[in-house]
Amino acid sequence: MNAMLSEKGQVTIPKLIRDGMGLVPGSVLDFEEDNGRIIVRKVLAENPISAWRGRGRLPVGKSVGDYLATIRDGE
Repeated sequence: MNAMLSEKGQVTIPKLIRDGMGLVPGSVLDFEEDNGRIIVRKVLAENPISAWRGRGRLPVGKSVGDYLATIRDGE
């Protein structure tokens, strides 16, 4: 896909790429130059895993092994 650089140095990212990457107005992008190529990366606001850290709770009195055995057996 091609895009044209404006007089202000702006480029419109094609809609197919914006949609595929989940880019919305206000998304932060990181630019890097590498041997004549421009690499653009979406900057995540936070680590997506950290939002879930500590959310899981084991049933009272069960170890991780006991709990996994229970859910694997379908009980």
